[in-house]
Parts: sequence; structure tokens; C-alpha cells
Amino acid sequence: MADGDGEVVEVGVDGIRLGQLLKLVNAVDSGGAARALLESGEVLVNGEAETRRGRQLRSGDVVSVGGTRFTLR
Repeated sequence: MADGDGEVVEVGVDGIRLGQLLKLVNAVDSGGAARALLESGEVLVNGEAETRRGRQLRSGDVVSVGGTRFTLR
């Protein structure tokens, strides 16, 4: 699903970890690839660079990867 600013990703009440989200949206295909992508500084969470693959994300967070924005709901 898309909104005016990017993709909307349904994560439910428990949220999702950043590494899992990157795989879910097909930004990476493995945990190792997620780690490398995060270390590159190309992943932003709510406008700030994030390097923690295990960061817990919740509804309302906005993740940007490679110019694509994902709003969690």
C-alpha cells in the first residue's frame, strides 16, 4: 500500500525489528546484507541514521532506504 510519501507497511501492535523490516520490503535478502546496509549509513529511522539491526520499530515510525520511505502502521 502506498501513501503520498512512500510505502505503508502494516506491522501490528507488536511492531517489527529493523532487520526484519529490511527483508520484508525486499531492501536486503539476508541478515548479513542488512548489517552491511545499516553500516553504510543509508538507512534512516525517523530522519536519523540507524545502525542497529535489532532496533524495535513501532507504528508511526518512518524508515528511509535508498530514497524510498516506509511508514509503519
